[in-house]
Amino acid sequence: MNLVDMRTIVRRDLRDEDANNYRWTNDELDRHIGHAVKDYSGAVPCEQKAIKVTVSGSREIDISVLSDRIMVEAVEYPIGNFPCRFQRFSLWGDVITLLGDEIPDGSNVCIYYGHQHTLNVNNSTIPGWHEDLIAAGASGYAAVEWSVYAVNRVNAGGNGTAGDLLSWGREKLDFFRLELKRLGRKNRVREHSLYRPLYKPVSKTTDYGP
Repeated sequence: MNLVDMRTIVRRDLRDEDANNYRWTNDELDRHIGHAVKDYSGAVPCEQKAIKVTVSGSREIDISVLSDRIMVEAVEYPIGNFPCRFQRFSLWGDVITLLGDEIPDGSNVCIYYGHQHTLNVNNSTIPGWHEDLIAAGASGYAAVEWSVYAVNRVNAGGNGTAGDLLSWGREKLDFFRLELKRLGRKNRVREHSLYRPLYKPVSKTTDYGP
């Protein structure tokens, strides 16, 4: 699905399919779709990895070239081992600092990160099973925006039209945000560790004594 297809679905949800009398312009819908994609990306970023060259003797890795980055999940160094060797790290701005025992020697490092999803006229990184969720968010934003604009304006549909659309839009956004909260990476249960923790895990069944 591309942006044009998504726009068609959003118009269908908004009952705005009369090409001769659109309530929302394409640019307006594209803006609302972009808003929904940005929110979705914050909860479910597009997973990527990048190979970077380290500087011998330096623990710092510049990742400023990773555009639209939302988060860094893990740093593998050195690469090519099995199992992979993941390093503890800190991130400040566009600089990763390795905190483990390994000091880079100029060889490659692999950065696992998430960035904003793409949805344009040519392609999309939105998983197919989440396309309806993006449409729900976009239509909710569009409905709320139009209903606020319509307040105190002459409306052939009656006094309740703007209010009904506002209520419908808010319901869509409530659903959208609830799903993002459910899908959000911060709420996922992790069954693995990508790097050795700094401190030993505390046992809940063994008393090690003083």
